Amino acid sequence: MKALLVFAMRASQSDHPSSAHVRGQSTMTNRFITYRLTIRLRSGIHLTIGRFGNHYFPAGDYAYTGSARRNIEARIARHLRQEKKLRWHIDYLLSAPEAEIIKVEKFMEPECRINQNQSGTVLLAGFGASDCRSACGSHLKYLGRKG
Repeated sequence: MKALLVFAMRASQSDHPSSAHVRGQSTMTNRFITYRLTIRLRSGIHLTIGRFGNHYFPAGDYAYTGSARRNIEARIARHLRQEKKLRWHIDYLLSAPEAEIIKVEKFMEPECRINQNQSGTVLLAGFGASDCRSACGSHLKYLGRKG
């Protein structure tokens, strides 16, 4: 699974995979606590996900916003691995052969703020938002089909 990792310093604004920048830099903290995965589904899929039951995910791009208060690098690395125990909602989507993480971004702002500023359509209310207290609706948003 390939992914473009975006994280270093704001000075670099290039989209080249070897350069990156901080998004949402906050004066309250100096460490990354939130990440966003851009996921591409090559074709539509039906998945059974815990209490959500069976749900259809159309082909296209998705933005998933998550957080890790400790060791964000390990959390992102886990998402990038193919072999893992299915623990979180996003694990079910990422385990599908049609799914590919195409971009990873890290932020210093809280998860819900980043998620609420992300455009897109909520296709499955509550997905990735079991502990959300900010009425996000979902931490997975459908971005549509890209070129």
